[in-house]
Amino acid sequence: MGVHERLAELGLTLPEVVAPVGAYVPAVRSGSLVFTSGQMPMVDGAMVAVGKVGALVSPEQAKELARTCALNALAAIEALVGLDTVVRVVKVVGFVASTPDFTGHPAVINGASDLLGELFGEAGQHARSAVGVAALPLDAPVEVELVVEVR
Repeated sequence: MGVHERLAELGLTLPEVVAPVGAYVPAVRSGSLVFTSGQMPMVDGAMVAVGKVGALVSPEQAKELARTCALNALAAIEALVGLDTVVRVVKVVGFVASTPDFTGHPAVINGASDLLGELFGEAGQHARSAVGVAALPLDAPVEVELVVEVR
């Protein structure tokens, strides 16, 4: 079963590629690797939620937002090379804008990691960083970037 079938099985569709909010492109290929730019939790061109995790945004909501970020990253990959060319997910980097006392960053970024595992199976297992930051662009609570290997 391919990635598109798994998306449909989960009741998900790839969104339109999020327009860059700066001087960059959504994804770039170098050799057999595709690197996505950091993707924020935007749906239909609008931020789904803003604020810090641990204050305005709950950890559970942030985990769902990380899943949205991963879907946006997958849309960028689809537009560049097609998801059917993905051999494996190599690395996920997740940033969580949070209150100083919040330490649940890994659980938040699991929203992205879990989705990649659901879609790619064993090939979705990846190296990862989950980093807490003071602020993200546009007051996003979460940002996720992917590195994938392609054929």
